[in-house]
Amino acid sequence: MIHITLPDGSQREFPGPVTVAEVAASIGAGLAKAALAGKVDGKVVDTSHLIDHDSPLSIITAKDADGLEVIRHSTAHLLAYAVKELFADAQVTIGPVIENGFFYDFAYKRPFTPDDLVAMEKKMAELAAKDEPVTRRVLPRDEAVSYFKSLGEHYKAEIISSIPVGQDVSLYREGKFEDLCRGPHVPSTGKLKHFKLMKLAGAYWRGDHNNEMLQRVYGTAWASKEELQQHLTMLEEAEKRDHRKLGRELDLFHIDDHAPGLVFWHPKGWTLWQGVEQYMRRVYRDNGYLEVKGPQIIDKGLWEKTGHWDKYRENMFITESEKREYALKPMNCPGHILIFKQGIKSYRDLPLRYGEFGQCHRNEPSGGLHGIMRVRGFTQDDGHIFCTEGQILEECVNYTALLQKVYADFGFKNIIYKVATRPEKRIGSDESWDKAEDALMQSLRASGCEFEITPGEGAFYGPKIEYTLKDAIGRQWQCGTIQVDFSMPERLDAEYVGEDGARHRPVMLHRAIVGSLERFIGILIEESAGALPLWLAPVQIAVLNITDAQADYCREIAAKLKKSLPNQELRVITDLRNEKITYKIREHSMQKLPYILVAGDKEKAVGAVAVRARGGQDLGAMSLDQFVQRLVGDLAHISDV
Repeated sequence: MIHITLPDGSQREFPGPVTVAEVAASIGAGLAKAALAGKVDGKVVDTSHLIDHDSPLSIITAKDADGLEVIRHSTAHLLAYAVKELFADAQVTIGPVIENGFFYDFAYKRPFTPDDLVAMEKKMAELAAKDEPVTRRVLPRDEAVSYFKSLGEHYKAEIISSIPVGQDVSLYREGKFEDLCRGPHVPSTGKLKHFKLMKLAGAYWRGDHNNEMLQRVYGTAWASKEELQQHLTMLEEAEKRDHRKLGRELDLFHIDDHAPGLVFWHPKGWTLWQGVEQYMRRVYRDNGYLEVKGPQIIDKGLWEKTGHWDKYRENMFITESEKREYALKPMNCPGHILIFKQGIKSYRDLPLRYGEFGQCHRNEPSGGLHGIMRVRGFTQDDGHIFCTEGQILEECVNYTALLQKVYADFGFKNIIYKVATRPEKRIGSDESWDKAEDALMQSLRASGCEFEITPGEGAFYGPKIEYTLKDAIGRQWQCGTIQVDFSMPERLDAEYVGEDGARHRPVMLHRAIVGSLERFIGILIEESAGALPLWLAPVQIAVLNITDAQADYCREIAAKLKKSLPNQELRVITDLRNEKITYKIREHSMQKLPYILVAGDKEKAVGAVAVRARGGQDLGAMSLDQFVQRLVGDLAHISDV
């Protein structure tokens, strides 16, 4: 007898081996119809999988995360099926699941076109409507190589040839199409209903630029029509918010081929940058951080001691002088240890908090560069806390509270917390990793934060908490982090004198709140769709005249506004051009200014201005004092960092 244990703890008994589909059918017709796969002994399998021993079993449907993965995997194969139906001499290569969808790479004699993309999607719908069963078979490796060569699928044959001799491989068939795949797949093509092909791109075979260029087709697939539509709506909104597009329109920055992966900041963009940097400098000052500055280029020997040379060499820019090798720093932490080591440190000095707006360089592949979100040169709001083991918990709790305050000031309230634990390749003892991971989890519990654990995602020198922002349209951005590091102070021989008079190693907490300033500014632009809050807007107020008769009055208003707040100078411009007022209002509205003030003879006569808020909101006439009080209210939430 075979005993199957279901998620609710109940058991079902069968006289002999039984498939996942048969177990689902024994529970109910509705579940049998909805079943996409099963999870047996923790592994996701086809519904045709035969269970031949006592096992726990979960039936996977479209409501499950694993079910969505199976849908996307199967839809990638449906795409390949459709391409082979339309373009018989196209060769299929690989087609994995990616975030929110899938892609498949093809070799074909001519470039695919947007019309081809439409035809592929239409053919996919036709094939799905046939509801053809998806079946699995297993072949010996060499037999599978011969089989795909006979089909003219040389890329598939090459993939299989790289598998060790003597192993079997699995193939999946739907209709006339058969593909190499580990699976699992949906039981039939009729389960695939909610998909869309998104775009075409080029991709090198096996990601190697020395190989031939293939054609990549991207698609998305979802469990329901509503989820698909929500995703497509989100993509449309994301396109409107694209920081690269808004960066051009608002004249903030540009990227130039003369310096790929590096940013040219324009005056308004640099004003925005300074708004973020000066705010964070205030955070440093008011929370016990000492600002420091380290050099850009450091000798190779230091990177060897820290372990970065072995673990990170391919991402470092290398230079040479007088027969010595140097690297542009990809991170700031080793430099901060060298600063810590200058002079004798006592336990009374701890915790010692260093902060730096440290410019770093990383040799990112050109294909991964993305506006100012992913660059080769960036500045971090980097901080390192040197403390005792007993101070870790309090420092982490205080850091989380500070990060929450900073994110709230920037308009982010929804934060996701993750603890990334030890990776396979790491330095340090298991005992130190146990202490570090436990300290981070304890700190989040003490902060009242629910968190998830991401196994193996920690840095090579220590575990970390990752703080992920959820933006206005549901996207997630991992920004802040805090990492507990017992190893680097040991490697670089950092010490302090303890209360007992003996030498001790400090614990090093690596922390960043906004992370890369470039990336964070890109997130802010997209979150706000370019309509930045008053305190960050490069131009906060424009004062417009209706005729030349109000020009001097507008200059006077602008001058008073600039000096109207005690602790900052407002960023005010005047537009005194001889243009229609409607034209000037429209032009400044397109620049997403928080406020536009208009003065005609009527306003000038009573010492007032007509106030328009962003979005075309007409607030009517106000005295200058009334308007300033409104500004004070708008800025009040960032006054107590």
